[in-house]
Amino acid sequence: MMLPLAAAMTLACVSPWQPDLGDGRYRNPVLYADYSDPDVVRVGDDYWLTASSFSCVPGLPLLHSRDLVNWTLAAHALPRLVPEEAFASPQPGKGVWAPAIRHHAGRFWIYYPDPDFGLYVITAADPRGPWSAPVLVQAGRGLIDPCPLWDEDGRVYLVHAWAKSRAGINNVLTLLRLDAGGTRVEEDLGVIVDGHALPDYSTLEGPKFYRRDGWYYIFAPAGGVKTGWQSVFRARDVRGPYEARIVLAQGSTAINGPHQGALVDTPKGEWWFVHFQDLDAYGRVVHLEPVVWREGWPVIGSDPDGDGRGEPVLTHRKPTLPPEPRATPPTSDAFDSPTLGLQWQWPANPREGWFSLTDRPGALRLHPQAAVAPLSLAPYLLLQKFPAPTFVVTTRLELPSPGLGQRAGLIVAGEKSAWMGLQRSANGVEIVRGGDPAESPAVVSTAPAATGAIFIRVTVREHGCCEFSFSSDGHTFSPLGGLFTAVPGRWIGAKVGLFNDATNVSVAGPADFAWFRVEPLP
Repeated sequence: MMLPLAAAMTLACVSPWQPDLGDGRYRNPVLYADYSDPDVVRVGDDYWLTASSFSCVPGLPLLHSRDLVNWTLAAHALPRLVPEEAFASPQPGKGVWAPAIRHHAGRFWIYYPDPDFGLYVITAADPRGPWSAPVLVQAGRGLIDPCPLWDEDGRVYLVHAWAKSRAGINNVLTLLRLDAGGTRVEEDLGVIVDGHALPDYSTLEGPKFYRRDGWYYIFAPAGGVKTGWQSVFRARDVRGPYEARIVLAQGSTAINGPHQGALVDTPKGEWWFVHFQDLDAYGRVVHLEPVVWREGWPVIGSDPDGDGRGEPVLTHRKPTLPPEPRATPPTSDAFDSPTLGLQWQWPANPREGWFSLTDRPGALRLHPQAAVAPLSLAPYLLLQKFPAPTFVVTTRLELPSPGLGQRAGLIVAGEKSAWMGLQRSANGVEIVRGGDPAESPAVVSTAPAATGAIFIRVTVREHGCCEFSFSSDGHTFSPLGGLFTAVPGRWIGAKVGLFNDATNVSVAGPADFAWFRVEPLP
């Protein structure tokens, strides 16, 4: 019996992670999800955040907040990756790296890098879109992490870093001068910050460019994703020389590698810093830190010894902004809309006919795709980010027509994956717990299926420990197969989602998912 839709979605409004404590304080992370390399801009009373998306499609998420704590997912700025042909299949670790978002001359601007092609820019009057097609500002391999600055004299500058894997160099920041339109390089001003000249610096990258009180500031992380820190460089001249100071590090906290993000202010003059922390399978989650200025330098987070080098806060009072209702990015989906929810992404540019929300009203229909091994590299996986340290995902799957060699189900995907679902073989319909720890997908365990419909669940506990289970009635669930520890993908966290494939697509049928429910771990 199918669980009634109202009952199935009752808990959908309960987020598995809530940063707003409801008493005027918040807890970090404010986004317990993989919004890597975040950048934020304030326009009036609104804050807009974008992040790296690598080869996930759509790319460049746009999140909105009015208090820097409660965030909603409003849009994506990049509906498909370019060049199109380069992303017809998953390209782990490639695609959209650290972007910068700014507002200038009545428009929103996002500069983003693709380390294999160069630096791009897109613009929009409204961050919800439509966004312009990407313009290649500077072609080249290894150019990453661009950030613009419109100076008071009308000149436009762009600072960027380098990826050693493509360019053979890194740990330096380069300055370009652009034309007035911000789309073409007029002058290469060379290296303005050299990490090799600084003690113990490595992997200097992710610069963000600001001007305040007659100083040029470059906020840039160094030391590596998992163990690094946040540095700030300042100069009176845009070309330097720049002084250096470390302003945020792990200190006595458990927040490893706190760095790479955005400096923002409030209408009342408060300052805040948004940055990420790498949490392996959970990706790069987003923290919010208070900022005070001391002798022309920012002090980020808590500074118990007063040395100017802050450390992350676990809880803090919220910014002094009008109260906002609690909000988090979407997770659950009733599949009752004509379009997919904003939380869903593909690992590559999707093709026509992969799915339908109208073939069977009130359900997501995934059409069968030719099976790819390992499954973790399949382009047709419909995925979303892990939303919390612990959570439960449940869905109802039905295979309405026969199809030998077909399998469909619920998957946890990273560089390795595990899944549970239905498989049609010579033995009939089986419940299968599978995975791809080796070069080809492997069946871990099977159980007989009474019908072509099943409830599937994955329970994710601390440290990404996943247990799959199934049910015929939606109430009593039985585990199948052993535990699976989620692992990240290439520069991204693990994801959870749905799939339908077959060894022979011509004889396979669709897979219908009635809903997708994400709720807190009891």
